[in-house]
Amino acid sequence: MAMTIPATVTITRTDGHHVLDTAFLQLMWLASPALPIGGFSYSEVLEAAVDAGHVSTEAEASAWLVDQLHMSLSRSELPAVAQAIPAWRIADHARIAALNAWVLQTRESSELRAQTEQMGRSLLEWLRNHTTATATQISTLAAMDASYPLAFALAASATQAPVRDCLLAYAFGWAENMAQAAIKSVPLGQSSGQRILSALAAEIPAVVDHALSLDDDARQTFSPMLAILSSQHEVQYSRLFRS
Repeated sequence: MAMTIPATVTITRTDGHHVLDTAFLQLMWLASPALPIGGFSYSEVLEAAVDAGHVSTEAEASAWLVDQLHMSLSRSELPAVAQAIPAWRIADHARIAALNAWVLQTRESSELRAQTEQMGRSLLEWLRNHTTATATQISTLAAMDASYPLAFALAASATQAPVRDCLLAYAFGWAENMAQAAIKSVPLGQSSGQRILSALAAEIPAVVDHALSLDDDARQTFSPMLAILSSQHEVQYSRLFRS
């Protein structure tokens, strides 16, 4: 006798795993290069490093980005995101404003400042078309000239995922964009890009743990070579990227 299969099957999970699944998928979404926030148009100074002769091979690109991950992201953006997520969850607007102001003040060139503001605005626009943030939250951040780390923290806070998982997603999204920037600017092949991404992914857990250990006094931005090259990139003759 043939079995009749219902057109719709509803499965109710009572173990709470579906909540974790939803949070995980939302973080994957936020980390995706397909998210329409313009991350693909920035190299975060890598293009200037190529032009200056500091990066010309896969090995040099990999080493440059690993250093940037440890010396820049782990000390500044990731700690800011880590501290902003709980602030969003308890609606501590004074704390959110202070963190957003700190991020904006630490962008050391007009290009880097423009990048974080443009990506922040774009992510807020994306949030307006989803249910992961309230209108009050969006308007609160928009009034501050939203930086990308604070906008990401708002989006991530709504997932209810652990803060460490949110930072892993942020760092991996950055790593994917930078691997693609290396492919285009050095230039390199796709296999080289995957090896660079693998090297970055191997460093991300330790970088995230370091970021989580930092308080306000330890959070910092001090990357002189990035600042110098970013300023040079602003007048670079031929460019593929906006930073």
